[in-house]
Amino acid sequence: MFRGGPDWCPLIHWHMNARLYYVHDPMCSWCWGFEKTRERLLEKLPPSIEVVRLLGGLAPDSQEPMPRQMRDYLQQTWHRIEQRIPGTSFNFDFWQRCEPRRSTWPACRAVIAARRQGSRYDELMTRAIQEAYYRRAMNPSDEDTLVTLAGEIGLDQERFQKELQSPAVQEQLESEMQKGRAMGATSFPSLVLERDDGFRPVPVNYTDEEAMLEAIRKVTEG
Repeated sequence: MFRGGPDWCPLIHWHMNARLYYVHDPMCSWCWGFEKTRERLLEKLPPSIEVVRLLGGLAPDSQEPMPRQMRDYLQQTWHRIEQRIPGTSFNFDFWQRCEPRRSTWPACRAVIAARRQGSRYDELMTRAIQEAYYRRAMNPSDEDTLVTLAGEIGLDQERFQKELQSPAVQEQLESEMQKGRAMGATSFPSLVLERDDGFRPVPVNYTDEEAMLEAIRKVTEG
């Protein structure tokens, strides 16, 4: 079914191979704030534009407790997102219940391990991690949290846990991080449109998908 309006019909024959990359991290709070607008954007994109998800790998593996300054900064960021993006909420109990670590690679690997059991699990695991972190006050930096979530979304937990720790999954994460950087996606979330002539950034608008659609239209018509 055609997802765009009549104005988008010309895109179907202009750039059949246009590709929109969404570069994100499941533990990026701005990505959580962007979710509803991102979903509306994808609903309105013409089917001629392929959407590809890439993991950005915000913070490498670490067992060190998060410094107080970073904890304060992230809590301020959560408040700022709630104010800036209507309908976005966070459960601040996380900061009392959990031992935060500045480590998002485990969550990124979890998305890749989930994806290996079926492409649909990419978004399902990302969403499960976001819900766990921001609403359920669970810590997705911890492997046991990720294995629990894998079971909740219907994955084979034993296979998931094995692949979560595998060199192949880490290599895939590093490949996606490198690809994102190569196309200029250095912050998350990022949107990058690929055409025959290269990559073009699409400015992220956290509340208005129409602004992003217009930017995409200009690039594809250019």
